[in-house]
Amino acid sequence: MGDGMGWVTGTVVYFLVWWTVLFAVLPLGINPDPEAAATGGWRGAPRQVRVLRILIITTLLSILIWFLIEWLVRADWLSFRDGWLAKPND
Repeated sequence: MGDGMGWVTGTVVYFLVWWTVLFAVLPLGINPDPEAAATGGWRGAPRQVRVLRILIITTLLSILIWFLIEWLVRADWLSFRDGWLAKPND
């Protein structure tokens, strides 16, 4: 197996994955309030915001995705230095 990501690269990749997953997870489980417009709210606003649940799901999914990315970075078969993806020597 090849070298993995350094700690700075790994941290940046995790941060980017976390934000991407956050925006994918945000709409899950949202039940809009159809009568919110009558009370002065927006009809797409959720009745109950579950921020902690969203943060936990986002963090767990991000960890799984980060480990998958780390595994792919370390994989020799997906290397641009060696193997079938490498630039041919002239």
